[in-house]
Amino acid sequence: MPRSSRFRKAVRTGGLMSVCALAGGALSVVSAQSQTSRAPAKPPAAESHAEALVSQGRQIFRFDDFGDNAFWSGALQLDKAIAGEKNGGVGPGVSPKTALSVGLKVDANALPKSVLSALKAGKVDLNSPATTLALVKLNAVVGVKPHFKKSGALSSIGLTCAACHSTVNDSVAPGIGQRLDGRPNRDLNVGAIVSLAPNLKPVTDLLGVDAATVKKVLAAWGPGKFDAELFLDGKAFRPDGKTAATLLPPAFGLAGVDGHTYTGWGSVTYWNAFVANLEMHGQGTFWDPRLKDAAKFPVAARAGFDDVRSEHDLITARLPALQLYQLAIPAPAPPAGSFNAAAAGRGKVVFQESGCARCHVPPLYTEPGWNRHRPEEIGIDSFQADRSPDGVYRTTPLKGLWTHTKGGFYHDGRFATLLDVVNHYDAHFGLSLTEAEKRDLVEFLKSL
Repeated sequence: MPRSSRFRKAVRTGGLMSVCALAGGALSVVSAQSQTSRAPAKPPAAESHAEALVSQGRQIFRFDDFGDNAFWSGALQLDKAIAGEKNGGVGPGVSPKTALSVGLKVDANALPKSVLSALKAGKVDLNSPATTLALVKLNAVVGVKPHFKKSGALSSIGLTCAACHSTVNDSVAPGIGQRLDGRPNRDLNVGAIVSLAPNLKPVTDLLGVDAATVKKVLAAWGPGKFDAELFLDGKAFRPDGKTAATLLPPAFGLAGVDGHTYTGWGSVTYWNAFVANLEMHGQGTFWDPRLKDAAKFPVAARAGFDDVRSEHDLITARLPALQLYQLAIPAPAPPAGSFNAAAAGRGKVVFQESGCARCHVPPLYTEPGWNRHRPEEIGIDSFQADRSPDGVYRTTPLKGLWTHTKGGFYHDGRFATLLDVVNHYDAHFGLSLTEAEKRDLVEFLKSL
Protein backbone atom coordinates (compact mmCIF):
# COMPACT_ATOMS: atom_id res chain seq x y z
CA MET A 1 0.00 0.00 0.00
CA PRO A 2 1.38 3.49 -0.85
CA ARG A 3 2.74 5.44 2.09
CA SER A 4 0.22 7.68 3.86
CA SER A 5 -0.69 8.77 7.35
CA ARG A 6 -2.88 6.88 9.76
CA PHE A 7 -5.25 9.83 9.58
CA ARG A 8 -5.66 9.59 5.81
CA LYS A 9 -6.19 5.82 6.04
CA ALA A 10 -8.98 6.42 8.51
CA VAL A 11 -10.53 9.04 6.27
CA ARG A 12 -10.70 6.60 3.36
CA THR A 13 -12.74 4.00 5.27
CA GLY A 14 -16.08 3.33 3.72
CA GLY A 15 -14.71 3.54 0.19
CA LEU A 16 -14.99 6.24 -2.40
CA MET A 17 -17.81 6.98 -4.77
CA SER A 18 -16.88 6.42 -8.39
CA VAL A 19 -15.91 9.68 -10.08
CA CYS A 20 -16.10 10.36 -13.80
CA ALA A 21 -12.69 11.03 -15.33
CA LEU A 22 -12.20 14.24 -17.27
CA ALA A 23 -12.14 13.90 -21.00
CA GLY A 24 -8.77 15.17 -22.19
CA GLY A 25 -7.72 16.29 -25.63
CA ALA A 26 -4.55 14.81 -27.13
CA LEU A 27 -2.31 16.57 -29.61
CA SER A 28 -1.75 14.64 -32.81
CA VAL A 29 1.84 13.70 -33.52
CA VAL A 30 2.84 14.41 -37.08
CA SER A 31 5.52 12.13 -38.50
CA ALA A 32 8.36 13.80 -40.36
CA GLN A 33 8.41 10.80 -42.70
CA SER A 34 4.72 10.30 -43.45
CA GLN A 35 3.93 6.88 -44.86
CA THR A 36 0.56 7.99 -46.24
CA SER A 37 -0.68 10.59 -48.67
CA ARG A 38 -2.99 12.09 -46.03
CA ALA A 39 -2.24 15.63 -44.93
CA PRO A 40 -0.66 15.69 -41.47
CA ALA A 41 -3.10 16.43 -38.67
CA LYS A 42 -2.74 19.86 -37.13
CA PRO A 43 -2.62 20.31 -33.38
CA PRO A 44 -5.52 22.27 -31.94
CA ALA A 45 -5.02 26.01 -31.78
CA ALA A 46 -3.94 27.45 -28.44
CA GLU A 47 -7.22 29.35 -28.25
CA SER A 48 -9.32 26.21 -28.66
CA HIS A 49 -7.20 24.34 -26.16
CA ALA A 50 -7.51 27.18 -23.66
CA GLU A 51 -11.27 27.40 -24.12
CA ALA A 52 -11.61 23.68 -23.46
CA LEU A 53 -9.47 23.89 -20.33
CA VAL A 54 -11.36 26.91 -18.99
CA SER A 55 -14.67 25.10 -19.50
CA GLN A 56 -13.34 21.99 -17.75
CA GLY A 57 -11.85 24.12 -14.99
CA ARG A 58 -15.17 25.84 -14.34
CA GLN A 59 -16.85 22.47 -13.85
CA ILE A 60 -14.07 21.31 -11.55
CA PHE A 61 -14.12 24.53 -9.53
CA ARG A 62 -17.88 24.35 -9.07
CA PHE A 63 -18.69 20.65 -8.89
CA ASP A 64 -15.64 18.43 -8.27
CA ASP A 65 -15.00 17.34 -4.70
CA PHE A 66 -11.92 15.24 -5.54
CA GLY A 67 -13.37 12.31 -3.59
CA ASP A 68 -13.46 14.29 -0.34
CA ASN A 69 -16.94 12.92 0.37
CA ALA A 70 -15.02 10.05 2.01
CA PHE A 71 -13.95 12.58 4.64
CA TRP A 72 -16.95 14.89 5.03
CA SER A 73 -19.52 12.09 4.93
CA GLY A 74 -17.62 8.83 5.43
CA ALA A 75 -15.51 10.08 8.34
CA LEU A 76 -17.13 13.20 9.84
CA GLN A 77 -20.69 12.14 8.84
CA LEU A 78 -21.66 15.71 8.07
CA ASP A 79 -24.39 14.51 5.70
CA LYS A 80 -26.19 12.87 8.63
CA ALA A 81 -26.15 16.11 10.61
CA ILE A 82 -27.64 17.94 7.62
CA ALA A 83 -30.38 15.35 7.10
CA GLY A 84 -31.47 15.14 10.71
CA GLU A 85 -33.07 12.24 12.54
CA LYS A 86 -36.41 12.53 10.72
CA ASN A 87 -34.66 12.05 7.39
CA GLY A 88 -32.41 9.15 8.33
CA GLY A 89 -29.61 11.19 9.90
CA VAL A 90 -28.92 12.40 13.41
CA GLY A 91 -29.98 15.36 15.49
CA PRO A 92 -32.40 18.11 14.47
CA GLY A 93 -30.99 18.50 10.95
CA VAL A 94 -30.07 21.68 9.08
CA SER A 95 -32.87 23.76 7.60
CA PRO A 96 -32.34 26.16 4.68
CA LYS A 97 -32.79 29.01 7.15
CA THR A 98 -29.93 27.66 9.25
CA ALA A 99 -27.79 26.90 6.20
CA LEU A 100 -28.20 30.44 4.90
CA SER A 101 -27.43 31.85 8.34
CA VAL A 102 -24.00 30.16 8.33
CA GLY A 103 -23.26 31.53 4.89
CA LEU A 104 -24.11 28.69 2.53
CA LYS A 105 -25.44 29.95 -0.81
CA VAL A 106 -28.05 28.65 -3.26
CA ASP A 107 -27.53 28.73 -7.02
CA ALA A 108 -30.79 30.02 -8.50
CA ASN A 109 -29.86 28.66 -11.95
CA ALA A 110 -29.96 25.12 -10.57
CA LEU A 111 -33.56 25.50 -9.38
CA PRO A 112 -36.58 24.52 -11.50
CA LYS A 113 -38.88 27.41 -12.39
CA SER A 114 -41.59 25.99 -10.14
CA VAL A 115 -39.24 26.07 -7.15
CA LEU A 116 -38.10 29.61 -7.95
CA SER A 117 -41.71 30.75 -8.18
CA ALA A 118 -42.54 29.07 -4.88
CA LEU A 119 -39.51 30.68 -3.23
CA LYS A 120 -40.50 34.13 -4.40
CA ALA A 121 -44.07 33.52 -3.22
CA GLY A 122 -42.87 32.38 0.20
CA LYS A 123 -44.32 28.89 -0.30
CA VAL A 124 -41.12 26.93 0.35
CA ASP A 125 -40.62 25.64 3.89
CA LEU A 126 -37.24 27.12 4.81
CA ASN A 127 -37.42 25.64 8.30
CA SER A 128 -37.38 22.00 7.18
CA PRO A 129 -34.18 19.93 6.80
CA ALA A 130 -36.03 18.00 4.10
CA THR A 131 -35.98 21.15 1.99
CA THR A 132 -32.21 21.40 2.47
CA LEU A 133 -31.84 17.81 1.27
CA ALA A 134 -33.95 18.60 -1.78
CA LEU A 135 -31.71 21.57 -2.60
CA VAL A 136 -28.57 19.44 -2.15
CA LYS A 137 -29.99 16.77 -4.47
CA LEU A 138 -30.60 19.47 -7.09
CA ASN A 139 -26.90 20.40 -6.82
CA ALA A 140 -28.12 23.88 -5.92
CA VAL A 141 -26.15 24.47 -2.70
CA VAL A 142 -22.98 26.22 -3.86
CA GLY A 143 -19.90 24.16 -3.08
CA VAL A 144 -21.80 21.10 -1.82
CA LYS A 145 -21.53 18.06 -4.11
CA PRO A 146 -24.18 15.32 -3.80
CA HIS A 147 -23.46 11.64 -4.42
CA PHE A 148 -26.25 9.14 -4.97
CA LYS A 149 -26.99 5.45 -4.55
CA LYS A 150 -28.24 3.40 -7.50
CA SER A 151 -31.73 3.86 -6.10
CA GLY A 152 -31.37 7.62 -6.47
CA ALA A 153 -31.16 8.23 -2.73
CA LEU A 154 -28.49 10.60 -1.44
CA SER A 155 -25.50 8.59 -0.22
CA SER A 156 -22.95 11.26 0.70
CA ILE A 157 -21.81 14.84 0.15
CA GLY A 158 -18.46 16.42 -0.62
CA LEU A 159 -17.20 20.00 -0.74
CA THR A 160 -15.80 21.84 -3.76
CA CYS A 161 -13.63 24.93 -4.33
CA ALA A 162 -16.79 26.99 -4.78
CA ALA A 163 -17.85 26.55 -1.15
CA CYS A 164 -15.28 29.12 0.01
CA HIS A 165 -14.46 30.98 -3.20
CA SER A 166 -17.87 31.69 -4.73
CA THR A 167 -20.92 33.59 -3.65
CA VAL A 168 -24.20 34.65 -5.33
CA ASN A 169 -25.72 37.97 -6.35
CA ASP A 170 -28.80 37.65 -4.08
CA SER A 171 -31.08 38.22 -7.09
CA VAL A 172 -33.83 35.95 -5.68
CA ALA A 173 -33.34 36.48 -1.95
CA PRO A 174 -30.42 36.99 0.46
CA GLY A 175 -28.11 34.04 -0.19
CA ILE A 176 -30.00 32.89 -3.28
CA GLY A 177 -29.02 34.02 -6.78
CA GLN A 178 -26.62 33.56 -9.68
CA ARG A 179 -23.10 32.33 -8.96
CA LEU A 180 -20.19 34.76 -8.70
CA ASP A 181 -17.12 32.55 -9.02
CA GLY A 182 -13.85 33.69 -7.51
CA ARG A 183 -15.34 35.97 -4.89
CA PRO A 184 -14.59 34.96 -1.31
CA ASN A 185 -17.64 33.92 0.67
CA ARG A 186 -17.10 36.17 3.67
CA ASP A 187 -20.47 35.02 5.08
CA LEU A 188 -19.40 31.38 5.25
CA ASN A 189 -18.88 30.18 8.82
CA VAL A 190 -16.70 27.15 8.13
CA GLY A 191 -16.07 26.52 11.81
CA ALA A 192 -19.77 26.41 12.66
CA ILE A 193 -20.45 24.02 9.78
CA VAL A 194 -17.65 21.61 10.72
CA SER A 195 -18.81 21.70 14.35
CA LEU A 196 -22.11 20.15 13.24
CA ALA A 197 -20.32 16.91 12.30
CA PRO A 198 -21.38 13.99 14.51
CA ASN A 199 -17.90 12.47 14.44
CA LEU A 200 -14.95 14.80 15.03
CA LYS A 201 -12.62 11.95 15.96
CA PRO A 202 -10.53 12.18 12.76
CA VAL A 203 -9.81 15.82 13.63
CA THR A 204 -9.17 15.25 17.33
CA ASP A 205 -6.86 12.34 16.52
CA LEU A 206 -4.89 14.44 14.06
CA LEU A 207 -4.49 17.40 16.42
CA GLY A 208 -4.15 15.31 19.59
CA VAL A 209 -6.85 17.20 21.51
CA ASP A 210 -10.38 16.49 22.68
CA ALA A 211 -13.64 17.39 20.90
CA ALA A 212 -14.38 20.28 23.26
CA THR A 213 -11.07 21.91 22.34
CA VAL A 214 -11.72 21.43 18.63
CA LYS A 215 -15.16 23.03 18.94
CA LYS A 216 -13.69 25.98 20.86
CA VAL A 217 -11.19 26.54 18.06
CA LEU A 218 -13.84 26.26 15.34
CA ALA A 219 -16.18 28.64 17.15
CA ALA A 220 -13.44 31.27 17.27
CA TRP A 221 -13.09 31.44 13.48
CA GLY A 222 -16.33 33.26 12.74
CA PRO A 223 -17.74 34.14 9.30
CA GLY A 224 -15.40 34.32 6.32
CA LYS A 225 -12.37 32.77 8.03
CA PHE A 226 -10.51 29.47 7.80
CA ASP A 227 -7.24 28.25 9.28
CA ALA A 228 -5.38 26.32 6.57
CA GLU A 229 -2.27 25.93 8.74
CA LEU A 230 -4.03 24.40 11.74
CA PHE A 231 -3.55 20.88 10.38
CA LEU A 232 0.14 21.64 9.91
CA ASP A 233 1.32 23.36 13.08
CA GLY A 234 -1.60 23.00 15.50
CA LYS A 235 -1.50 26.70 16.41
CA ALA A 236 -5.11 27.65 16.92
CA PHE A 237 -4.65 31.11 18.45
CA ARG A 238 -2.34 34.06 18.02
CA PRO A 239 -0.20 35.32 20.92
CA ASP A 240 -2.80 38.04 21.56
CA GLY A 241 -5.46 35.35 22.09
CA LYS A 242 -7.34 35.96 18.84
CA THR A 243 -8.04 33.19 16.36
CA ALA A 244 -5.20 32.16 14.06
CA ALA A 245 -7.67 31.76 11.18
CA THR A 246 -7.33 34.06 8.18
CA LEU A 247 -9.88 35.61 5.84
CA LEU A 248 -10.94 33.61 2.79
CA PRO A 249 -9.09 35.25 -0.12
CA PRO A 250 -10.40 36.03 -3.60
CA ALA A 251 -9.72 33.56 -6.41
CA PHE A 252 -10.03 36.16 -9.17
CA GLY A 253 -7.58 38.55 -10.80
CA LEU A 254 -4.63 36.19 -10.34
CA ALA A 255 -3.27 36.15 -13.90
CA GLY A 256 0.33 37.36 -13.77
CA VAL A 257 0.41 37.21 -9.97
CA ASP A 258 3.16 35.17 -8.32
CA GLY A 259 1.85 33.61 -5.15
CA HIS A 260 -1.74 32.65 -4.43
CA THR A 261 -1.82 33.02 -0.66
CA TYR A 262 -1.28 35.69 1.97
CA THR A 263 2.09 34.17 2.85
CA GLY A 264 4.90 32.35 1.06
CA TRP A 265 3.47 28.97 0.20
CA GLY A 266 3.41 28.88 -3.56
CA SER A 267 1.63 29.40 -6.85
CA VAL A 268 -2.03 28.96 -7.78
CA THR A 269 -1.55 25.35 -8.84
CA TYR A 270 0.54 24.56 -5.75
CA TRP A 271 -2.17 25.89 -3.48
CA ASN A 272 -4.88 24.02 -5.38
CA ALA A 273 -3.00 20.76 -4.81
CA PHE A 274 -2.33 21.68 -1.17
CA VAL A 275 -5.95 22.51 -0.40
CA ALA A 276 -7.49 19.64 -2.36
CA ASN A 277 -5.31 17.08 -0.59
CA LEU A 278 -4.69 18.48 2.89
CA GLU A 279 -7.65 20.77 3.61
CA MET A 280 -10.57 19.38 1.60
CA HIS A 281 -9.16 15.88 2.26
CA GLY A 282 -9.61 14.71 -1.30
CA GLN A 283 -7.86 11.70 -2.78
CA GLY A 284 -4.70 12.61 -4.68
CA THR A 285 -0.95 13.05 -4.68
CA PHE A 286 0.93 15.81 -2.91
CA TRP A 287 4.62 16.40 -2.32
CA ASP A 288 6.23 19.12 -0.23
CA PRO A 289 9.30 18.07 1.78
CA ARG A 290 9.14 21.36 3.69
CA LEU A 291 6.34 19.78 5.73
CA LYS A 292 8.79 17.23 7.14
CA ASP A 293 10.07 19.94 9.49
CA ALA A 294 8.71 18.60 12.78
CA ALA A 295 9.73 21.73 14.70
CA LYS A 296 7.81 24.08 12.39
CA PHE A 297 5.02 21.74 11.24
CA PRO A 298 4.64 19.10 13.98
CA VAL A 299 1.12 17.99 12.98
CA ALA A 300 1.94 17.70 9.28
CA ALA A 301 5.22 15.87 9.93
CA ARG A 302 3.51 13.39 12.24
CA ALA A 303 0.71 12.77 9.74
CA GLY A 304 2.99 12.35 6.73
CA PHE A 305 1.52 15.29 4.82
CA ASP A 306 4.84 15.92 3.08
CA ASP A 307 4.25 12.89 0.83
CA VAL A 308 0.63 11.95 0.14
CA ARG A 309 -0.06 9.08 -2.24
CA SER A 310 -3.70 8.03 -2.56
CA GLU A 311 -4.52 4.73 -4.17
CA HIS A 312 -6.85 6.47 -6.62
CA ASP A 313 -5.64 9.96 -7.58
CA LEU A 314 -8.70 12.14 -8.22
CA ILE A 315 -6.86 15.46 -8.02
CA THR A 316 -3.69 15.65 -10.12
CA ALA A 317 -5.37 15.38 -13.53
CA ARG A 318 -7.70 18.24 -12.59
CA LEU A 319 -4.99 20.74 -11.68
CA PRO A 320 -4.18 22.15 -15.16
CA ALA A 321 -7.78 23.04 -16.04
CA LEU A 322 -8.53 24.27 -12.53
CA GLN A 323 -5.50 26.56 -12.63
CA LEU A 324 -6.36 28.02 -16.02
CA TYR A 325 -9.96 28.70 -15.01
CA GLN A 326 -8.87 30.55 -11.89
CA LEU A 327 -6.34 32.59 -13.85
CA ALA A 328 -9.08 33.43 -16.34
CA ILE A 329 -11.47 34.88 -13.74
CA PRO A 330 -11.14 38.66 -14.01
CA ALA A 331 -11.31 41.00 -11.07
CA PRO A 332 -14.82 42.51 -11.18
CA ALA A 333 -15.15 46.20 -11.91
CA PRO A 334 -16.71 48.31 -9.14
CA PRO A 335 -20.40 49.18 -9.56
CA ALA A 336 -21.26 52.59 -10.94
CA GLY A 337 -21.62 55.13 -8.17
CA SER A 338 -19.69 53.07 -5.61
CA PHE A 339 -16.83 55.60 -5.48
CA ASN A 340 -16.21 59.29 -6.10
CA ALA A 341 -14.60 59.44 -9.55
CA ALA A 342 -13.06 62.90 -9.10
CA ALA A 343 -11.57 61.96 -5.74
CA ALA A 344 -10.31 58.67 -7.21
CA GLY A 345 -8.51 60.61 -9.93
CA ARG A 346 -6.72 62.67 -7.31
CA GLY A 347 -6.09 59.54 -5.27
CA LYS A 348 -4.35 57.92 -8.24
CA VAL A 349 -1.78 60.71 -8.14
CA VAL A 350 -1.32 60.21 -4.39
CA PHE A 351 -0.93 56.46 -4.99
CA GLN A 352 1.89 57.09 -7.45
CA GLU A 353 3.66 59.93 -5.67
CA SER A 354 3.53 58.44 -2.16
CA GLY A 355 5.27 55.25 -3.27
CA CYS A 356 2.31 52.83 -3.08
CA ALA A 357 2.89 51.88 -6.72
CA ARG A 358 6.43 50.71 -5.95
CA CYS A 359 5.00 47.48 -4.51
CA HIS A 360 1.48 47.55 -5.95
CA VAL A 361 2.71 47.96 -9.52
CA PRO A 362 -0.04 48.80 -12.05
CA PRO A 363 -1.77 47.08 -13.75
CA LEU A 364 -1.13 43.97 -11.62
CA TYR A 365 -1.13 46.01 -8.41
CA THR A 366 1.41 43.61 -6.96
CA GLU A 367 5.09 43.20 -7.86
CA PRO A 368 5.94 41.40 -11.08
CA GLY A 369 8.21 38.60 -9.95
CA TRP A 370 8.74 37.55 -6.34
CA ASN A 371 6.06 39.60 -4.56
CA ARG A 372 6.94 38.91 -0.93
CA HIS A 373 8.07 41.05 2.02
CA ARG A 374 9.41 40.48 5.49
CA PRO A 375 6.98 41.46 8.29
CA GLU A 376 9.13 44.39 9.43
CA GLU A 377 9.01 45.86 5.93
CA ILE A 378 5.25 46.30 6.15
CA GLY A 379 5.13 47.09 9.84
CA ILE A 380 3.22 44.15 11.27
CA ASP A 381 3.92 41.10 13.46
CA SER A 382 5.36 37.91 11.97
CA PHE A 383 2.89 35.36 13.42
CA GLN A 384 1.14 34.35 10.21
CA ALA A 385 4.25 34.70 8.06
CA ASP A 386 6.13 32.42 10.45
CA ARG A 387 3.53 29.70 9.84
CA SER A 388 4.65 29.54 6.20
CA PRO A 389 7.91 28.00 4.97
CA ASP A 390 9.80 31.25 4.33
CA GLY A 391 8.40 33.75 6.83
CA VAL A 392 7.09 36.38 4.40
CA TYR A 393 3.86 38.11 3.39
CA ARG A 394 2.68 38.46 -0.20
CA THR A 395 1.91 41.86 -1.70
CA THR A 396 -1.84 41.50 -2.16
CA PRO A 397 -3.24 42.41 -5.61
CA LEU A 398 -5.62 45.35 -5.23
CA LYS A 399 -8.09 44.91 -8.08
CA GLY A 400 -11.61 44.07 -6.95
CA LEU A 401 -11.06 45.25 -3.37
CA TRP A 402 -14.68 46.36 -3.23
CA THR A 403 -15.87 42.73 -3.34
CA HIS A 404 -14.19 41.69 -0.12
CA THR A 405 -14.52 44.58 2.29
CA LYS A 406 -16.58 42.45 4.69
CA GLY A 407 -14.38 41.11 7.48
CA GLY A 408 -11.67 43.73 7.14
CA PHE A 409 -8.32 43.90 5.38
CA TYR A 410 -4.98 42.14 5.59
CA HIS A 411 -4.84 38.39 6.05
CA ASP A 412 -6.61 38.45 9.42
CA GLY A 413 -8.93 41.44 9.01
CA ARG A 414 -6.96 43.53 11.51
CA PHE A 415 -7.81 46.73 9.63
CA ALA A 416 -11.56 47.28 9.53
CA THR A 417 -11.55 49.82 6.69
CA LEU A 418 -9.39 50.95 3.80
CA LEU A 419 -8.77 54.20 5.68
CA ASP A 420 -7.30 52.13 8.51
CA VAL A 421 -4.91 50.54 6.01
CA VAL A 422 -3.92 53.93 4.62
CA ASN A 423 -3.35 55.29 8.14
CA HIS A 424 -1.13 52.30 8.95
CA TYR A 425 1.13 52.87 5.96
CA ASP A 426 1.12 56.63 6.46
CA ALA A 427 2.49 56.10 9.96
CA HIS A 428 4.83 53.22 9.10
CA PHE A 429 6.49 54.92 6.14
CA GLY A 430 6.21 58.49 7.44
CA LEU A 431 4.27 59.66 4.39
CA SER A 432 2.70 62.67 6.14
CA LEU A 433 -0.43 62.49 4.01
CA THR A 434 -3.13 65.07 4.65
CA GLU A 435 -6.60 63.90 5.63
CA ALA A 436 -7.86 64.94 2.19
CA GLU A 437 -5.12 62.92 0.47
CA LYS A 438 -6.01 59.89 2.56
CA ARG A 439 -9.68 60.15 1.59
CA ASP A 440 -8.77 60.51 -2.06
CA LEU A 441 -6.46 57.51 -1.86
CA VAL A 442 -9.29 55.42 -0.39
CA GLU A 443 -11.57 56.41 -3.27
CA PHE A 444 -8.88 55.34 -5.74
CA LEU A 445 -8.58 51.95 -4.05
CA LYS A 446 -12.35 51.53 -4.23
CA SER A 447 -12.19 52.28 -7.96
CA LEU A 448 -9.82 49.41 -8.82
